[in-house]
Amino acid sequence: MPYPVPDITDTLRYDRPTIILHWTTAFLVLFQFALGETWGWPSKPVHHLMVVAHLTAGILLTATMAFRIVWRVTKGRHLSDLLRPGDRMFALGVEYTLYVLLVAEIVLGYLWRWGAGQTMSFFGLLFSSPFGHFPTAVLGWIQGLHHWNAWLIVGLATGHGAAALFHQFVLKDKVLGRMLPWASSSRS
Repeated sequence: MPYPVPDITDTLRYDRPTIILHWTTAFLVLFQFALGETWGWPSKPVHHLMVVAHLTAGILLTATMAFRIVWRVTKGRHLSDLLRPGDRMFALGVEYTLYVLLVAEIVLGYLWRWGAGQTMSFFGLLFSSPFGHFPTAVLGWIQGLHHWNAWLIVGLATGHGAAALFHQFVLKDKVLGRMLPWASSSRS
């Protein structure tokens, strides 16, 4: 006998700050990834602007993730207890893995930039490196980790999005409606 799929949209809709932080993170991650994967294509002036935009968005992502983690731990709404145990475990595993990978990506980005003796730029405000130059081999290792971790984040986030669409259109359990900013809810 198949396990019934509950409609949990209205019973446990995510709170507005959680929704805003989720979609802000998603936008910043995709923006960062697109910049990082394409900034080698244009000539120097455009390349420089893309790097500065990547750095600025990285600092915004740092602040967003800090707020997101604090909100999640203190007041944010969590996964529904109505989920099947296996689904709940899998969803939490993906969620926590994304959090860890995002924090690692942020740390790697700062280490790569500052380890090369360069400043971080936030809308023109410069943050100097708090430590000296790293050896070239270490910088290469950090750069490689930063690059492949970014691909891992985007791959896992794509799977996360595909799972949400699967729930919405195949299982029809309206799980996606819990995170959409414009979805109406009779109970929040």
